[in-house]
Amino acid sequence: MTTAVLGAGLSGLSAGYYLLRRFGKPLTIYEASPRVGGWIRTEGHKDRGFLFEGGPRTIRPKGVAGANTLELIEELDLPIHPIPSSHVAAKNRMLYAKGQVCMLPNSPKGLIRTVPPFTKPLYRALLHDLFTGSTLAKNEDESIYSFTKRRFGKEIADYAISPMICGICAGDAHEISVRFLMETLFENEQKYGGVLKGAFYARFKDKVDEKKPGLFARGEPKLFKQATKEKWAMYGVEDGLEQLPRAMRKYLGEHDVNVQLSSKCSNLTFNGDGARISLRDAEVPVKHVISALPAHQLAAVVGAQHPSLAAQLLEIPYVDVVVVNIQYNSDQLLKHNGFGLLVPPVEKLPILGVIFDSCCFDMAGNTILTVMMGGRWFDQWFGNQPSQKKLRDIAHQHVRQILQIKEEPVFSRVHMLHKCIPQYTVGHKRRVENIRKYIKDYKLPLSVCGAAYDGVGINDVILSARRQVEELPSPSEP
Repeated sequence: MTTAVLGAGLSGLSAGYYLLRRFGKPLTIYEASPRVGGWIRTEGHKDRGFLFEGGPRTIRPKGVAGANTLELIEELDLPIHPIPSSHVAAKNRMLYAKGQVCMLPNSPKGLIRTVPPFTKPLYRALLHDLFTGSTLAKNEDESIYSFTKRRFGKEIADYAISPMICGICAGDAHEISVRFLMETLFENEQKYGGVLKGAFYARFKDKVDEKKPGLFARGEPKLFKQATKEKWAMYGVEDGLEQLPRAMRKYLGEHDVNVQLSSKCSNLTFNGDGARISLRDAEVPVKHVISALPAHQLAAVVGAQHPSLAAQLLEIPYVDVVVVNIQYNSDQLLKHNGFGLLVPPVEKLPILGVIFDSCCFDMAGNTILTVMMGGRWFDQWFGNQPSQKKLRDIAHQHVRQILQIKEEPVFSRVHMLHKCIPQYTVGHKRRVENIRKYIKDYKLPLSVCGAAYDGVGINDVILSARRQVEELPSPSEP
């Protein structure tokens, strides 16, 4: 019997990669759809020199998780496009608030001036944190909005943190857990009584500590050293981010890992010998299962045998997101260059933000924009099953209004992503601990990895898979 992985999104493919690297045993990855990559989807238009990204397009090379991804990319020998911190897409981040596009401060000087949409200099918010004691009970969780308002004031919560949460997980900062999504800030307050105090003390700690001995047995990845030396802010993959899961699938195939597409698991049961996966036309016995499925999909297949586990999995909510890619024939349409802009929820607009793809990467004289809509507010703005035309029209209308682009788009594409991003609501860390505790207490031959449990970013889901594989007993252990 073999190990099986459920799901061939980035986390599932990563689980396959790390299983192969650690055990070298036969394994199979089962994917319900006819393609790999999950929500990562690149639509190429090479003849016209541009790409549309239906999901993420850049990766940050920061910290342990960033180094881990660069190690993987190095192994795959995948061509990448670095974006240094001096690049306009790294320096310029914007908001659309109070009827105007506002450039967020990108230097210390920005802290001492009053810049829209804020009504006072940002250093005042930092002083507020310095002179505000900790009022939260030890180890208690709260929303990011509540935490930020308490530490830095309402304006920072409304116009800095809330739109940032829209950009990270299309969620409402009033609901998202600070203990999970901004664990460092939470821990700084817990340990030192303030965010800035904690950041100050952290500068004197050995940064190597966070690398966790043994993670990079062959030494720090060369690409990570290069990224640090050259001060990369982020990077993309040549020909689009979907090349990453495609390269992973190719690598796995070359090393005898079977990736079965259009193979949906309809039921998953456990017994003393392992597990049994029910597919459309087969019952497959396996020794161990690593699930990289969304939590709600795993709940559906384990519910018959383990309803309590299914109920815990269903406590992780998901949101729907609309992505609208837009192409214009001119590259002279944007008044401000940068990575893009976010829209604070207090503005009560149906869009979450706009990414300026053609500022990040060369798009051969085209302006390429990606509009993100919906998320936590999908039903409020769009109701049940909105048409693609309606969604496209809303995106076009708000791009015209916000960016003052009079030219009509030449081409656009609407992607409706159903239940694509998990929401890390208050108490999420404990929720995930309880799910993994249930699995351990019942001695289920099951591991769970991916965005639902360990973070929504590309680096997070890859590292999530690695850590779950490394927790499996070695062949010599009982």
